Amino acid sequence: MPRITRTAEVTWEGNVARGNGSITAGSGAFSGLPYSLPTRIGAAEGKTSPEELLAAAHAGCFAMGLAGELTGAEAPPERLDVTCTIVMDEVEGQGHQIVGSTIEAVATASGLDPAAFDALVVTADAGCPFSTLLKNAGASVEISATLQPS
Repeated sequence: MPRITRTAEVTWEGNVARGNGSITAGSGAFSGLPYSLPTRIGAAEGKTSPEELLAAAHAGCFAMGLAGELTGAEAPPERLDVTCTIVMDEVEGQGHQIVGSTIEAVATASGLDPAAFDALVVTADAGCPFSTLLKNAGASVEISATLQPS
């Protein structure tokens, strides 16, 4: 696989407590996603956060990896539903840190027994760059996956 680079641009106005910003993807896939400290730590009110974007990235990466593993096992998925929850918490002496990521996946596919599916889930997690990044940073990564026959 070739080296991959992507960019995003952020504009922030004001101080951290009362200011706000917007995030735009270099690809044009999204533009002007609003975010602020109050909506980062409280109710989202239709705005995003860096943690939500990390959750989307981790879920998307894992879904692609699992789809690849299932396809390689000649059981391509009909559908994958993946939810990722990122947890940021206060770590003594280190401030706020990303401490965990939990993925819940439901795969609809045929031709696999549960043990084979579980092995593919482990392989997909091991090959997911976002799982690796989080684990190397000391965060926990938990994967719960269910196979639904098609």
